[in-house]
Formats: sequence, C-alpha cells, structure tokens
Amino acid sequence: MVNRNVVGAHYGLRDWIMQRVTAVIMLAYTVMLVLFLLAMPAGYEGWKALFSLTWVKVLTQTTLLALFLHAWVGIRDLWMDYIKPVGVRLTLHSVTAVWLVSCFIYSLKVVWGL
Repeated sequence: MVNRNVVGAHYGLRDWIMQRVTAVIMLAYTVMLVLFLLAMPAGYEGWKALFSLTWVKVLTQTTLLALFLHAWVGIRDLWMDYIKPVGVRLTLHSVTAVWLVSCFIYSLKVVWGL
C-alpha cells in the first residue's frame, strides 16, 4: 500500500504560467476597454454599439474564461494549502468548480444572448 501526501498543490510551474498568462489577458482587455470607453460616445447607445461587434464579444468571453481559470488556480491552491481535512477540501473544490462553471455558462448568456 502506497501512502500519498494529499496536502499541497504540486503543480508549480504550470500554475505559475497559468496565473501570469490569464493576468496578462485580463490586463490587455482592461486597457482596451478603457481606451474604447474614453473614445466612444457616452451613454447606452455607445455601449450597445461597442458590444454589438463580434470581436468585442469574443475578446470579452476570452477574458471571462481567463478570469475563471485565474480564480480556479488561486482558490484551488488556497484550499490545498490551508484546508487540511481531505473531505472538507474535496467539498470546497467541488463547490468552487461548480460555481465557476455556472458563472462561465451564465457569461455565455450575458455576452452572446444565448
């Protein structure tokens, strides 16, 4: 029988790269959005015109996916580092995963009107 250590993330470089890449995607989107908000006419019509463009919807959905992946890595590592009872940690992982997938599905509805 092999005893496994179930404490700790053990993902290292992959998680570090994921956090950095998703952060860069979110930063680029934020800068782009701020520049467009400064350039477009104020009000609902300008906002509606901006988000009627398909490429803006694609960038928005990509950024939201990056946000959800960023949150998953961070929260998963937090649960692994600070929650020691395996059952509680598994429950928290499951609840977090279901919540993030639900948020992603709802974001499809909001961005694309599905």
